[in-house]
Amino acid sequence: MKSQIHKLTKTNKFQVSKHLKSLLLAALFIGATSFISAQSNVAHINKEELIKAMPAYTAAQGEITKLGKTYEAQIQDSVKELDAKLKQYNSEAEAQTQEENQRRMQEVEGIKQSIAQFQQNAQQDMQKKEFDLLKPILEEADKAIQTVARAQGFDYVVDSAMLIMADGKDLMADVKAHLKI
Repeated sequence: MKSQIHKLTKTNKFQVSKHLKSLLLAALFIGATSFISAQSNVAHINKEELIKAMPAYTAAQGEITKLGKTYEAQIQDSVKELDAKLKQYNSEAEAQTQEENQRRMQEVEGIKQSIAQFQQNAQQDMQKKEFDLLKPILEEADKAIQTVARAQGFDYVVDSAMLIMADGKDLMADVKAHLKI
């Protein structure tokens, strides 16, 4: 009786093992099929290149550059005024009292701090302006990529600027046509 139970147990283990192997093979097949299917639904695009090709980007860069030049000119004017004041104060220093020279030094330090604060504010303003100008451009690019990818049946679009290998469809021409650029 013990040997019959042992044979049954061994047979059951073999059958269970056989079923597990079948289930495992089926799962691997389904996984591989899904992976292959997903692979065929992947496209790529160099988003940075697309954005740089958009006319709105060129216009935004022009605005940012113009604003930067305006700030740079204002800073240069302030520095020139400071330099002129320093030259004047240095040439007059011997004829002034020590208290007057101290007051002038404090004034110069105040001007330097004002220039530094202006530079910091200008940089923050430039960053905000750039963000405000580029945000709608990025959104337009994303929307166009999604529209074209969905229309062509792609599940995923990967930024090709970060890809090592890209065998999938490149959506650049189609997205540019969608954006009319």
